[in-house]
Amino acid sequence: MPWNETCAMQEKNAFIDAWLSREFTMSGLCERFGVSRPTGYAMVRRFEEEGRLGLERRSSAPHVHPNATAAELMERVVMLKRRYPRWGPVTLREYLRREGPECAWPAASTIGAMLANRGLVAPRRRRLRTPPYGQPFAAVKAANDVWSIDFKGNFVLGDTKVCYPLTISDNYSRYLLCCQGMLEPRHSPVKARLERAFREHGLPRALRSDNGPPFASVALGGLSALSIWCIKLGVLPERIAPGKPQQNGRHERMHRTLKAHVATPPRANLRAQQRAFERFRQEYNEQRPHRSLNGQRPVDCYQASPRAFPERLPELIYPADYVLRRVRFNGSIKWNGSEFYVSKKLVGECIGLSPLDYDQWQLHFGPIPLGMLDERSIKVKRAKRPRV
Repeated sequence: MPWNETCAMQEKNAFIDAWLSREFTMSGLCERFGVSRPTGYAMVRRFEEEGRLGLERRSSAPHVHPNATAAELMERVVMLKRRYPRWGPVTLREYLRREGPECAWPAASTIGAMLANRGLVAPRRRRLRTPPYGQPFAAVKAANDVWSIDFKGNFVLGDTKVCYPLTISDNYSRYLLCCQGMLEPRHSPVKARLERAFREHGLPRALRSDNGPPFASVALGGLSALSIWCIKLGVLPERIAPGKPQQNGRHERMHRTLKAHVATPPRANLRAQQRAFERFRQEYNEQRPHRSLNGQRPVDCYQASPRAFPERLPELIYPADYVLRRVRFNGSIKWNGSEFYVSKKLVGECIGLSPLDYDQWQLHFGPIPLGMLDERSIKVKRAKRPRV
């Protein structure tokens, strides 16, 4: 039976007073106060060693933790955190485990607690998460199956010019192929930088983007000059649904890391900002372990595509049963004596027509369905976007 918790110290003092009176044996005394004999002897021993203060309640926490993290390991964690302040506990542990496999590194949760105790972790505001959504994009089973391309918004540099960071990454390995600051998000510089990536790393099978220029347009099939060029190279454009960035979630997650590292605060000018982009790209690809890659680095998982960039842009090849027409200077094609407007984006390009029904034909630009040619209404109807 334990001490009476409502007045524990009074009970302990009364026990000692009764023991000092020498009127009771230890067995009778313990029975009178409702405690065990070991508890009674412990009270007497503490009184003899420390006096009345020894009767105060003590913590039951152990003096030594056998599983405590060694001070040397803790200091190495802290040093790495100060070197890479944006890295989280999981990333820090994977890096340390790779650099020092002989050490018994603590769990990521332990590292997080250690850093929090030292004031090296800033609490993150919780955000509502949108459930992931999938649609039949190209499967990502190997490097260069799908690349993602996008602008990481824009921000004002120290010289008041606006920087638009263009990023290209491989969806399988997370390898950051390009991180280029631009003063304008226009077709020409984007095409030039994309061509450089194609020449350096080879051609992917698909290129995923949002619906903004210069990646897409409001023309038939959402085609832009950039996507037309990609199709002729054999790179299939993929566009996420409007307002659903989670369909390009791997690339968007990289953008969050990029912004934290190099855009807050922005650099003095574009040249300085580009140097920061290059340092980030080197760290991201060759130093930073990735949880989604089981602790490996993107450079460990990426290899160049065997599909080399051609020196001459090839013509599209259509099935033998397609009827071919070349788009005229005004964006239209001739069909059975009538003119059908298609798109000025396709001027000079060859498109294919496959029969659907009587007086109706499906229009294609390479693998991309553009719409339906209806001879009765003398119109080209847009292809309906699949529901997402």
